[in-house]
Amino acid sequence: MNPFFNQIDNSLYSNTMTFLRLPMPIDPVSADADIAVLGLPFDLATTGRSGARIGPTAIRQASINLAWEGKRFPWKFNLLQKTQIIDAGDLVYSTGDAKEFTQKVADAATQLLASGKSILALGGDHFVTLPLLRAHHQKFGKMALIHFDAHTDTYHNGSVYDHGTMFYHAPNEGLIDPEKSVQIGIRTAYNETGHGFNVLDAPRANDMPVEQIASFIKEKVQTMPVYLTFDIDCLDPAFAPGTGTPVCGGLSTDKILKILRRLTDINIVGMDVVEVAPAYDNSEITALAAATIAVELLHLWTIQNKQILPY
Repeated sequence: MNPFFNQIDNSLYSNTMTFLRLPMPIDPVSADADIAVLGLPFDLATTGRSGARIGPTAIRQASINLAWEGKRFPWKFNLLQKTQIIDAGDLVYSTGDAKEFTQKVADAATQLLASGKSILALGGDHFVTLPLLRAHHQKFGKMALIHFDAHTDTYHNGSVYDHGTMFYHAPNEGLIDPEKSVQIGIRTAYNETGHGFNVLDAPRANDMPVEQIASFIKEKVQTMPVYLTFDIDCLDPAFAPGTGTPVCGGLSTDKILKILRRLTDINIVGMDVVEVAPAYDNSEITALAAATIAVELLHLWTIQNKQILPY
């Protein structure tokens, strides 16, 4: 073994090219892995401040702060010893071509899922979730959605490519069941009449005990396959300023992590973390929050699919 290049790297600044310093195979579809981390550098559907196309890179760099720990607190197992994870790199598409991007996301995700892998996607603006849902629906059928966000993204008056319309289109396409889905952290206007989704708005969620929130989520999704999508603006801007549409009054990082850690018995089949715009970040706190949430999601998947006791 070469002592200069083949040793374990536990620094907080070197070799920041991949998520958690995971291997990046040339062909992620044929690679032997349980989960592929897929970057989606896209923000052509953004209605606020642009910059989420740089999100996957920022999240990967921040994840190095989490790579040294082994057993990630408070979990009692080493994630990378239980689950084989690869970094699939970023999806490549013709710059500025939203139509091509949308189709390529669906095609790439379909191939990864067909190879037996699950996907953790790193956005990119929130529109990326719609083609991901289309791919997951082909394999898992209609799903429940667990959606952390400041916005419902159920608006129908946007363009074809709009990061506020995905969860208007997804139910209409039969991809998700709103009655079995939960939106947490909402604190912007939406039409409550006929909304369909179960909503825990931010004021209510901030006042509720974590255990009660988790019970509410599990009661709604039941045993359905679950797609979990996390828009970083669910967090209050104090904890995540680096996003395109920040909204005051959100949840804290601490509360979000406590909620997620109580969702160990749900059937997560797909997951993403989106809307990190590093140009508006401060000291990488938004990117670090996104990376931390992504690692928590990987633990949830591992507990469910590898039948591991969480604590």
